[in-house]
Amino acid sequence: MNKPSFVISCPYDTYSGYGARARDIVKSIIELDKYDVRLLSQKWGNTPLDFCSENEEWSFLNKLRIPGIQNGQKPDVWMQITIPTEFAPVGKFNIGCTAGIESTGCAAPWIEGLNRMDINFVSSNHSKKVFEEIKFEKRNKQTNVVEGVVKLQKPIEVIFEGFNEDTYKYLKPSEISLDLSSIKEQFNFLFVGHWMQGALGHDRKNVGAMIKYFYDTFNNKKQQPGLILKTSMGRNSYLSREQILDKILQIKKTYPTNTSFPNVYVLNGSLSDKEMNELYNHPKVKAMVSITKGEGFGRPLLEFCLSKKPLIVSSWSGHVDFCQPENVAMLGGNLENVHESAANQWLLKETKWFQVDPGQIKTAYKDVFNKYKQYAVKGKKQGFYIKENFNWNKMKELVGNVLDKNIPDFPKQVELKMPVGNLPKLK
Repeated sequence: MNKPSFVISCPYDTYSGYGARARDIVKSIIELDKYDVRLLSQKWGNTPLDFCSENEEWSFLNKLRIPGIQNGQKPDVWMQITIPTEFAPVGKFNIGCTAGIESTGCAAPWIEGLNRMDINFVSSNHSKKVFEEIKFEKRNKQTNVVEGVVKLQKPIEVIFEGFNEDTYKYLKPSEISLDLSSIKEQFNFLFVGHWMQGALGHDRKNVGAMIKYFYDTFNNKKQQPGLILKTSMGRNSYLSREQILDKILQIKKTYPTNTSFPNVYVLNGSLSDKEMNELYNHPKVKAMVSITKGEGFGRPLLEFCLSKKPLIVSSWSGHVDFCQPENVAMLGGNLENVHESAANQWLLKETKWFQVDPGQIKTAYKDVFNKYKQYAVKGKKQGFYIKENFNWNKMKELVGNVLDKNIPDFPKQVELKMPVGNLPKLK
């Protein structure tokens, strides 16, 4: 039986968050075994390519790669995994898939892009809510008269980002080979994520403020934990590392010269998924911290939870879908406008995102450090919750159900068979 053709345009071969999302979605659709899946490889910003050839377990995806779609051809199902402004209805049935938005709003072209598709997938209820509630006046370009309203008119489904159970899991110290011997502290907080554009306290992941509050909390103390930053400025390079070290130095310069600082370590090189899981489980890593201003989902936070360790995190945006307040140190704060130093064509300065309360993050740092056993119990409960409810197989099941419910039946080509009868003989 011929399967419906299913072409997916996505950055599956990149070292990026969108690349990981794309690989998981693609794999789930392949394993449903209902579609003839083909892939169009796309770039993602300046992130490196060739992920699949350099990670053997994913090399099978390259065998499904096609150079393009010929003029006049229409796949039965067309999916794009990217930002909505790039969505285009190429197939008979069209699916847009995006992590969504990190602030309280988006530009009108995002909604117009979503409306070009038959259905859209987002990673979190935060993104779904923003897209469903935002509206724009549509004005005539010549007269400036309001002609209507731009709002979401197409269905939108939340498809969470399920973790890989074969890779992200609890490990015993004897199962870890990652060498962190250069880190002297036995107690370290961990941050994972890009250090993006924006002045101190205004970059999206809020890395600068996170470091400053860490210094505020533990400077000149007799006992000091460490802070490990698995970060980059977009690419893992020497230049990126030097820029990060300079940013940390600038923060230090805001303190008196005789200040005794706790150590901050920078991990700037590429780590495989296996090595990331070992980092999460390493005995010297005791908790993860993120005072992010906004997340479409927050995948590293999810994957860290499998280590069964405490999590300190902002109480707003995509990751609240999987963070249980009773088991995670959820930090309060307020919404504020995106700072102009962090604004761009996707993050608009007219929209808002989260700013953590400084007192709450400092208290959380101290409490997790001084009352670790209490928070470790919560970390174990959170890890169990994630393992049961946000694994990749649950995500695959959700993808299958949503596709079955929405994709129509396509006409199938059948062989024409003529009836055979007794024909009269010609004389």
